[in-house]
Amino acid sequence: MSDPEPCRMKHTEDSEEQRDLMEESEESEELSEVKEEREELSEVKEESEELSEEEEESEELSEVKEEREELSEVEEEHHVKPGEKPLSRSKTKNTFLKERRAKKSFTCSQCGNSFTCKHSLDVHMRVHTGEKPFKCDQCGQSFAFKSTLKLHMMIHTGEKPFSCDQCGKTFICVSELKKHLTVHTKEKPHSCSVCGKSFSLLLYLHRHEKIHTGVREYMCFECEKTFTTAGGLKRHQRIHTGEKPYKCSHCDKRFSQPANLKTHERIHTGGKPYTCDQCGQSFALKSTLKLHMRVHTGEKPFKCDKCGKDFSRSSHLKLHMMIHTGEKPFSCDQCGKTFICVSELKRHLTVHTKEKPHSCSVCGKSFSQLQYLHRHEKIHTGVKEYMCFECEKTFTTADGLKLHQRIHTGEKPYKCSHYDKRFNQSANLKSHERIHTSVTTECKSNTNEASRCFVQT
Repeated sequence: MSDPEPCRMKHTEDSEEQRDLMEESEESEELSEVKEEREELSEVKEESEELSEEEEESEELSEVKEEREELSEVEEEHHVKPGEKPLSRSKTKNTFLKERRAKKSFTCSQCGNSFTCKHSLDVHMRVHTGEKPFKCDQCGQSFAFKSTLKLHMMIHTGEKPFSCDQCGKTFICVSELKKHLTVHTKEKPHSCSVCGKSFSLLLYLHRHEKIHTGVREYMCFECEKTFTTAGGLKRHQRIHTGEKPYKCSHCDKRFSQPANLKTHERIHTGGKPYTCDQCGQSFALKSTLKLHMRVHTGEKPFKCDKCGKDFSRSSHLKLHMMIHTGEKPFSCDQCGKTFICVSELKRHLTVHTKEKPHSCSVCGKSFSQLQYLHRHEKIHTGVKEYMCFECEKTFTTADGLKLHQRIHTGEKPYKCSHYDKRFNQSANLKSHERIHTSVTTECKSNTNEASRCFVQT
């Protein structure tokens, strides 16, 4: 703005255009002038931004030049004279640089990081202030650094210039490729000095070390919650802003995190990338595969504090606890019978409807529930995916394996309410308790008949 020449040239062009457009209406002239003024402002803004960047670069270059000149002077001062012991050039240089950087260092008041120039400190401060001056013209997402915007634009263009020479997978930047290569090498060269845990990348180690130091340098200005990483703060801030930048390509649903989008899109694609190496069953989520593996390993990390019974899932323990509390929140609107969970209620409702919509494609037998059909189909396929690790006997269902394992463990979880006799199956306990309740033979016959009907369903 200080140089008047460009403005004078622009004014001359404007006057020539106005003479050419005399025949047009005054309204059109005014609109044209407004448009031109906006363009001029835009050009001035761009020029000032470019000048600002050039000035910052010039400032850094002048500092480097000044540093070199001073270093040259220092070396001349330490020039070897006859009879003196020579001082190594590297030692002279290192001493000088150490002293100069101590003078010229710019320190962040938030986290204590130091920088050699003010521009680097100003750029770093965006991490703390949340300033994001660089905006994507495709999706509107903002970034703190120009380089980050350039990388982001590759998502829209589809450009992935860096490829893995092991498997051919391509990446946007070198750092992502390096991160990926650890999958092939399995190397974890960076170890924590406190607990000894190893990491494939140094940034993972630095992130982990903050657990021990307790440093949480990134703070949310909305709720003052602190985080160990800028990424953690960024994800948290979306709770306040409601920002959901990741949109499903199949439907209009949006997500705040890319991992949630990937998981959702598997509903549309049917992708199940996580496969069990024991039975071949596939899952959409890694966490679901981990839960499934407990069927094969027999792991039951959740224990009931009332009776000591163990469960493979926390949800199963919660349902089990309702047996002790007597809570049955789901009731049948036909007969009023109550149940612990929705699935039990749905199973019961087939008693009233008599529907059996699920038919076997091999023998035509019908079932009221899909799980009964799947269990039945294993008779035809011969699949017995559940194996006992004690005797290697196989079973078609997890329940069948569970009942069998009690032979080896001696577990008898079902106790008679009248005295101390225990049983490994609930059906055996029911049969035993009839001794105490003096059930008649006729009732026994009716019960057995009902049991046979239940087995057939």
